[in-house]
Amino acid sequence: MLILDQTLLPHRVRVLECRRPEQVERAIVEMRVRGAPAVGMAAAMALALAALRLRCRDPEEGVRELERVAERLRRTRPTGADLFRRVEEVMEAVRRAAREGRELGRAAVEEVRRRVREYEEVERRMGEYGADLIPDGATVLTHCNAGWLATPGRYGTALSSIRFARKRGKRVRVLATETRPLLQGARLTAWELSREGIEVTVITDGMVGYCLSRGMVDLVVVGADRVFRDGHVINKVGTYPLAAVARRHGVPFYVFAPLSTFDLRRRVEEVEIEHRGEEEVAEVAGRRVIPEGVRVLNPAFDLTPPELVTAFVTERGILHPPFTEDLLSG
Repeated sequence: MLILDQTLLPHRVRVLECRRPEQVERAIVEMRVRGAPAVGMAAAMALALAALRLRCRDPEEGVRELERVAERLRRTRPTGADLFRRVEEVMEAVRRAAREGRELGRAAVEEVRRRVREYEEVERRMGEYGADLIPDGATVLTHCNAGWLATPGRYGTALSSIRFARKRGKRVRVLATETRPLLQGARLTAWELSREGIEVTVITDGMVGYCLSRGMVDLVVVGADRVFRDGHVINKVGTYPLAAVARRHGVPFYVFAPLSTFDLRRRVEEVEIEHRGEEEVAEVAGRRVIPEGVRVLNPAFDLTPPELVTAFVTERGILHPPFTEDLLSG
């Protein structure tokens, strides 16, 4: 499989060729592939690679080996829901193939291909629904990167709304937070949008209060790594204060979340918030910028309560919590 190395953007475009699941695991951990939907699909593809490489003849032994690979993949990024869902979908496909006497590798590949085809339509629908929310001439504020770099398809999640608004002839400007510490907004969102001729201005994370208080923003759109039954949202750290300031100034705050991101069974307290290495905060361009011996706190995500979210945009339309199991069963 091929992975666009996002750690090198916007200065260099490099594609990684991964032939073993271990290579994909490393790419996920190192955030060479990132964004909840993209990580989920990459993990599914890694599992399919493992299934294709099986050498055992006993199907049940093959399933057990793939279960071990799946568990390693789940540990690469513990917070996002898509990874767990996509891995389980592939495991269900190979378990079914083992019971039916079919080839496990082929079953895994067919499942991945089916999910990739589905996701293209998911992104299109989210873009259409989201475009309805954007007035002509609007300035949209977004955090982190929720474009096609973060998904398996062509449009993205939150940024799909901007793309489809433009297709309808609407004039749209974007403010993109820098998104410390890895600068997904400054490096990735700005790169995506500027390549398409969409007007984008980068601001630091600490400037959102200034921009919102001065009436410079008409609406906020963000993605999600996990959405709970009651409407709590886990997303890139910095989302919660952005939502709070948007509410303070009466600016709509929309969360774009494919149904694969919804977790309707677990409670907020049961989900591990990933903490990443100190060097991501302590270093800039490989050079340490804080004093030696000073500790760093680096949570990758924060939790936004439902009362700060205006609405959720999904492939099923614009929704409000609480969410029921029926949402995922249809």
